Amino acid sequence: MSALRGSCLCGACTLSVEAGTEAGVCHCGMCRKWSGGMFIAVQAESAPQIADGAPVGVYRSSEWGERVFCRDCGSSLIWRSVDGSHYAVSVQIFDDPAAFPVTSEIFIDHKPASYALAGTRPTMTEAEFMAQIAQQEG
Repeated sequence: MSALRGSCLCGACTLSVEAGTEAGVCHCGMCRKWSGGMFIAVQAESAPQIADGAPVGVYRSSEWGERVFCRDCGSSLIWRSVDGSHYAVSVQIFDDPAAFPVTSEIFIDHKPASYALAGTRPTMTEAEFMAQIAQQEG
């Protein structure tokens, strides 16, 4: 893990985060609507540190998840679990999103047929992903 700095489109929200070097993609309907496409994110080791006074908005999109965004420009920043145990930071907030190779895809059964990522990687359907989450919680 290494410390990374990122920002929203307008620069009003800046953050620092200890994050991994690989990205995952979510194709669920909520992520696609929220991010304007597939949500490509890197896992954070701990809570990202957002600059004081940043115009951050939070939308609780489910019983277990919240979506963090810039209230000024609308940029998608972070998906986080309500309990604070998981943070997925958008690779698009970093200067070089290509530095994070995509190594997994979830909700593959929700991916529109109009696009596909190059290469192969592990994928999970919604049912497979939810079963994995239930197993981890159990």
